[in-house]
Amino acid sequence: MALYSAAAAVLQELERGHGGVKSLVYNSGFPHVRQLYALVSETLRYSPVLEKLLAGAALLQAEKKLPPQLAKVLVYDLLFGKGLKCGGRWKALARRHRARLQAELARLKVQHRVSRNEELLAPAASPAASQVPRYVRVNSLKTCVDDVVDFFKRQGYSYLGKAASVEELSALSGKKFLLDLHLPELLVFPPQTDFHDNVLYTSGHIILQDKASCLPAFLLRPAPGSHVIDACAAPGNKTSHLAAILQNKGQIFAFDVDTKRLATMNTMLMRAGVTAFQLAQQDFLTVDPTDPKYRKVTHILLDPSCSGSGMVTRLPQEEAAPSAERLRALAGFQRKALSHALSFPALQRLVYSTCSLHQEENEAVVEAVLRDHGSAFRLVNTFPSWPCRGLAAFPGAESCLRASPTATLTQGFFVAVLERHRDGDAAPSSVPAAAENPQPVDRAEPGAAPKKRKRKKQKVKE
Repeated sequence: MALYSAAAAVLQELERGHGGVKSLVYNSGFPHVRQLYALVSETLRYSPVLEKLLAGAALLQAEKKLPPQLAKVLVYDLLFGKGLKCGGRWKALARRHRARLQAELARLKVQHRVSRNEELLAPAASPAASQVPRYVRVNSLKTCVDDVVDFFKRQGYSYLGKAASVEELSALSGKKFLLDLHLPELLVFPPQTDFHDNVLYTSGHIILQDKASCLPAFLLRPAPGSHVIDACAAPGNKTSHLAAILQNKGQIFAFDVDTKRLATMNTMLMRAGVTAFQLAQQDFLTVDPTDPKYRKVTHILLDPSCSGSGMVTRLPQEEAAPSAERLRALAGFQRKALSHALSFPALQRLVYSTCSLHQEENEAVVEAVLRDHGSAFRLVNTFPSWPCRGLAAFPGAESCLRASPTATLTQGFFVAVLERHRDGDAAPSSVPAAAENPQPVDRAEPGAAPKKRKRKKQKVKE
């Protein structure tokens, strides 16, 4: 039963936009990750067929306590997989409906004029996922870029130096790799390069994190010693990135509503060497901004649940477009979360991000919240060299960032940076125009070459 429950949990996390298939599987805590990955991938591949079978057999109506994601996993293994080798009471439940499900499968084949199960599958999905390189963030809490580069060179990889353009990233092949042109501690490898079994990954020296997902913490850039909130924190990659920027000095308050996700996140943060953090199983919307515990919080990273429409590595199946009703519900939650975050009294800087492509979850949310908070906060025109800007939904929306597989060779993403008005700033309109560039800080600016660092004492042997 543990296998089916773990697979259903991964499917649920995918629907919530909390990551891609591989990262969610490897962060699930399930001991047999290859078995889990295979089951999740195949269930996703057959998902459109499974939805038709569930609807035709009225399984969810007959078994109201059966979660939809678990139903998909069970029906996949019953009809297309290994035939339910485990599963406890849920296995017995699924087998009770086997005759009806098999009849519905036969009807579906007749309807589509096919004889084999595989012929029911849709054509291969967009090749976008195969174009996105493998990004590897060097965990500066445990090592440095130079040491990691040396390690990979000893493993037979060829280091080509710092990339000068996105085109250079797209040309990577074989065992060649580059330093990213925008982010100073990000290495870039050819697509599909797998490091999940590499000792650098299992020891927490590197984090497998898409480049776009690295932008929120990088642009929030809290100074060491700051108090920071990661409002919707699981699975924890951004939290570990914040800790690295803080150099483990200060405090991170990380919130999530799911106990299992928090347990997995705690394991990942410990592996990454993160120490200055507090995890809380709590809905961020219920956190009291006036609680003395948060009186020093000056930075907030808000990456709320979204449609996940930008997550190209969710393949092998192409995600269905969310309904207008679901988009409205998500945008309503996102507006509430952003407004709530801006109510923390000591807040100076906030990053709002999603892995969504939809304007309703991105520019529209920022515009609506700035109408209410524009007298206190402004939209920062950050990272001017970034090629993809926000959609022209309101004056100043070009201050926001977007990312996509075609333009930036990343997941689809959206980032907005908000800052509290300083004394002497001009009074803004309800929706401000593009603001000034943020003040420089004592570390690498976006796109600047990383400073030379002393080699760490802790090194990983091959």
